[in-house]
Amino acid sequence: MSDNLRRLSEQGVAIWLDDLSRDRLATGNLETLVRDKHVVGVTSNPTIFQKAISSSDRYREQIHGLAIRGASIDEALRMVTTYDVRWACDVLRPVYEASGHRDGRVSIEVDPRLAHDTEKTVAEARQLWWLVDRPNLFIKIPATRAGLPAITQALSEGISVNVTLIFSLQRYAEVMEAFLQGLEKARENGLDLAGIASVASFFVSRVDTEVDKRLDKIGTDEARALRGKAAIANARLAYQAYEKVFSSERWSRLEAAGARPQRPLWASTGVKDPAYRDTRYVEELVTSGVVNTMPESTLEAVADHGEITGDTVRPNYADARQVLDDLARIGIDYDDVVRVLEEEGVEKFVSSWNDLIASMKSELERLAE
Repeated sequence: MSDNLRRLSEQGVAIWLDDLSRDRLATGNLETLVRDKHVVGVTSNPTIFQKAISSSDRYREQIHGLAIRGASIDEALRMVTTYDVRWACDVLRPVYEASGHRDGRVSIEVDPRLAHDTEKTVAEARQLWWLVDRPNLFIKIPATRAGLPAITQALSEGISVNVTLIFSLQRYAEVMEAFLQGLEKARENGLDLAGIASVASFFVSRVDTEVDKRLDKIGTDEARALRGKAAIANARLAYQAYEKVFSSERWSRLEAAGARPQRPLWASTGVKDPAYRDTRYVEELVTSGVVNTMPESTLEAVADHGEITGDTVRPNYADARQVLDDLARIGIDYDDVVRVLEEEGVEKFVSSWNDLIASMKSELERLAE
């Protein structure tokens, strides 16, 4: 096991892999990463599945069977993706048990085309929970306006949820409120709160991509000096908000009933700007009780040359607030930035889902005989 990754884990950061494919499962690669790289969870999304299915022959036999019995494209997609997720859940089941059900989790996302429909999102979450049928599953629900009540409803029914596409501090506060309401309703419904888990996926690198673009347009020395600072500052302030909510009396009552906190999860941690250190969204967001889900390239970079020096979040709240204040002062509209990012996030996942549909349609037609 890498010393860097071990140190990261010892600081309280759960290392998850932001990728899943049947190749990774069939070759034993995922088991190797769990054993050697301290990986304790997996996340997936439509983009990941689109790449996996379109680039591997390992799906051929299953898709052929679906084709000859006339399965619809939507059914075929769900049968193929839930097969992979169920398999990954089984691979990670020992981690789930060894961690007291804290880690060893695998996430699958609701159809992103439903992101603005609460009722259909809940129905899809129920179906996926039933189809995969593993206790270490997370259902990913986007933190859109329509997603918030869906999060509450799913949790109230005992469905564990990974809340995705969080960009703003305000929306994150609403996500935590949706989580608390969901657990309170679950308690009213007589459910065991210890069996319900959740993470809140706060996106990181995309914030810098959008803000840096706006800073470059401003073009002043002051603007250039703020490049690459927005995303880390935003995430650090999110953790500050997390600490406040999960030290409240309201949370203490739920905790006394067996509830576990909704951990912050740092998502989109692959560095997109080559001018930046490729491990920055890991090194600068180290603190206890969080998850960092990384593409394999980032995982390997941290293992090779990561610098894990202790908590880099809590000591920097004041500096983080100053960064957002400085950005506002020179004309960066935070509310507009996060609005654009949420809209683009949903659009990108829908686009990937449509690409996945096209790939599946082509494969079903090709393998129908």
